Amino acid sequence: MFAKPTPGFTTAAATGDTVVLLIGMRINRFWAVHQWVPMLLAMFRMLHELGRDPERGLRGKVLLTASPRTYYAVQYWESEEKLYAYATAPDAFHHRVWKIANNKLKKGSMRGHVGLWHEAYIVPEGGYESVYFDMPPFGLAGATGALPVEGRGRSARQRLAFRSDPEGEGPAATPADPESSATPADTSDPSDTSE
Repeated sequence: MFAKPTPGFTTAAATGDTVVLLIGMRINRFWAVHQWVPMLLAMFRMLHELGRDPERGLRGKVLLTASPRTYYAVQYWESEEKLYAYATAPDAFHHRVWKIANNKLKKGSMRGHVGLWHEAYIVPEGGYESVYFDMPPFGLAGATGALPVEGRGRSARQRLAFRSDPEGEGPAATPADPESSATPADTSDPSDTSE
């Protein structure tokens, strides 16, 4: 929360596919505190459990609110396999919470009081790009690390064309166009998406 900003333009150091999970809840009836508070606390407990065990695959998260009623987490995962493994692991807190939630749904006691939702995206390399200006590592860069924007290209098109080395020996840019050999002296706007 009090991280020092990295000066200038940076981009996420992500390589390979990126798995993004948006998961949250909506308070439908504020007075039903006994229904939505346990769900909100369960979300924090699951995130704490994942933070204690990095082998489960959560790389990073951002907690957000869309309104006084809607709270959610943007999560970045190592792979879809690790996301599915956590979601179905009998020893994980998630498994216990969903068992309780499903029982409440069957009985109808939770219905109408609190809404639950998630969206999962498996984004192949070349299907995402990022740029940050005078920001501490945040979002995808907070999950995978940040590097100077020139490491991936000065334009959105160049960053989207980046491919990691197929041998897994480190990054190797694959230019999308002749302009991809931009040098640090290039003064074009890295957030420009028009190219």
